[in-house]
Amino acid sequence: MSELDQSDNTPTNFIRQIIDQDIEQGKHDGRVHTRFPPEPNGYLHIGHAKSIVLNFGIARDYEGLCNLRFDDTNPHKENMEFVESIQQDVRWLGYDWQERLFYASDYFQQLYDFAVELIKAGKAYVCDLDGEQMRAYRGTLKEPGQESPYRSRSVEENLDLFARMKAGDFADGERVLRAKIDMASPNMNMRDPTLYRIRHGVIHHQTGEAWCIYPMYDYTHPVSDALEGITHSLCTLEFEDHRPLYDWVLDNITIPSHPQQIEFSRLNLEYTVLSKRKLTQLVDEGFVEGWDDPRMPTIAGMKRRGYSAASIREFCRRIGITKSDGLVEIGMLETCIREDLDARAPRRMAVMHPLKLVIENYPDDQQEMLEAANHPKDESMGVRQIPFSREIIIDQADFREQANKKFKRLVTGGEVRLRNAYVIKCEEVVKNNQGDIVEIRCSYDPDTLGKNPEGRKVRGVIHWVSAKHGVKGEVRLYDRLFKQANADKVEEGGRFTDNLNPDSLRTLTECYFEPALVDAEVEQAYQFEREGYFILDSVEAGRQPMVFNRVITLRDSWAKIEKGGGK
Repeated sequence: MSELDQSDNTPTNFIRQIIDQDIEQGKHDGRVHTRFPPEPNGYLHIGHAKSIVLNFGIARDYEGLCNLRFDDTNPHKENMEFVESIQQDVRWLGYDWQERLFYASDYFQQLYDFAVELIKAGKAYVCDLDGEQMRAYRGTLKEPGQESPYRSRSVEENLDLFARMKAGDFADGERVLRAKIDMASPNMNMRDPTLYRIRHGVIHHQTGEAWCIYPMYDYTHPVSDALEGITHSLCTLEFEDHRPLYDWVLDNITIPSHPQQIEFSRLNLEYTVLSKRKLTQLVDEGFVEGWDDPRMPTIAGMKRRGYSAASIREFCRRIGITKSDGLVEIGMLETCIREDLDARAPRRMAVMHPLKLVIENYPDDQQEMLEAANHPKDESMGVRQIPFSREIIIDQADFREQANKKFKRLVTGGEVRLRNAYVIKCEEVVKNNQGDIVEIRCSYDPDTLGKNPEGRKVRGVIHWVSAKHGVKGEVRLYDRLFKQANADKVEEGGRFTDNLNPDSLRTLTECYFEPALVDAEVEQAYQFEREGYFILDSVEAGRQPMVFNRVITLRDSWAKIEKGGGK
């Protein structure tokens, strides 16, 4: 764990206050045992990271335990790809569940036995209503529901029908098992909720074809928590109305443990959608290249883009844990990654939009190695050697034929310093037949290496790459996936995909990198001086030409745009 994760740097919140009080009162025998229970029906995203940091962080700080448990009760949407990706993402974020890896499917027999216990106690029954009928009988927020005509079945008949459901005697949707609670309850979740449904024709990634009935989440979750000895079951706010059902299940079966469910606000982030259904739609309909597309808010996507685990943990620490829903500014996340990368990213030079520059008074057959610091604020990162020669590549944006005094780069007749090298002066501009600038001819001052020229002021500093030694490659400029802060807000009849940012990815194929980047490592981000932070694309690693992803710009390029009203 990094210093960012130490408990004395973790702000308190209402959940920690509840746990402190529980420990003081001896509740749960003074134990703290949490769990992270993802559904394996998609990749984890930044909202899940908030829950991961919360659950594993509390277990660490209170010297307790945290389980990783897959809520795998809907095999129609689940598979091993998602199971494996979730484990990789939790580990990458820096957390270890040790030997405590569980699946809800581990408890399928016990869940079935508890359901039989409810039936025998007259607290569950098999219902033949179809989905549409069940919704009609359920009532509204203002009107009570109606009891199912099958609610009065005998215990014996319910036991027989439930056993036949398990044996595969009925088709999907033909029958369900429901809890017998209160059809007049003001809480809709307590109006005889479904406990089991029938699912034929699917192969479960853990149990194969052993079962054709599957328990519902609201029934599975409390039982799984109790069987694992969880003390504090931390859920997002949408489960607050489900808590009475959580408690009802545990109060009506023979089980020694009764965990405490506590709800907190989920993460809502600007320029982002965190609905798994919508993220799946983006993938399935080809709006992105996959779950690990660097524009996606998935952990895999953010990792591939170059976000560090430490920066994500720090973001989760800063946003805190509350009971109030709100839209978190994406600038907070971007600040966390900038601060992290500014401290640890080695500096390199890369040219995105190349323009040839010839130093006419530099010998044609000469080249030299210039020394440059890998980090201006951290001497421990050492230095590197950069080859310098007569022909170099600069960025097109760093030259203008004429410019006012605010332009601090190269102009005709003006001087600039080449980063880590000499001062040069533009002597001539070469254009093609269409009038486009194709080459700059300059002179250099050999007495200005590591020192300023005497008697004259240099306009600024620009980066460069030796034309002879530079490595040609590709840069992918990733930006926010959506063009408005509230990505879900659409006009009547519109779709959330209407808000996609058409400039979320721009690919530059004629880039030049200094040769030190040939040895770039996957997951090691670099600051391309004056351009931003970049990382070798993990999927394209080993490919020639090299491919770098932009992690983030050096500054918030959207701030000025938003004040001006759009991008």
